[in-house]
Amino acid sequence: MRKDKKQLIGDEIGDEQVKLFLEFEPVDATSPSLHKLIKAYRGLRVDDFERFVGFFVEAGYDLNGKDEHGNDFIALIRDQRNAPEYIEIIEKARG
Repeated sequence: MRKDKKQLIGDEIGDEQVKLFLEFEPVDATSPSLHKLIKAYRGLRVDDFERFVGFFVEAGYDLNGKDEHGNDFIALIRDQRNAPEYIEIIEKARG
């Protein structure tokens, strides 16, 4: 595959399907906002995640939510292979 082409796996999903990730709730002390971000990170491609973050902010969720250890989204995913693109989206949304 050429370097300027991104591999797409699966069909594109619509806004309503992306918004479904706003419905996930934590079962532990993790903030609901952080839990939703993690679920979306694990379940969405980067382009869909970017759309999700727009809906997330629009719904009033906190981009700085933390888990019971004080880790935010970026701290939790920083060492993962695909993290840089997702971190860039969060940093851009934070302003």
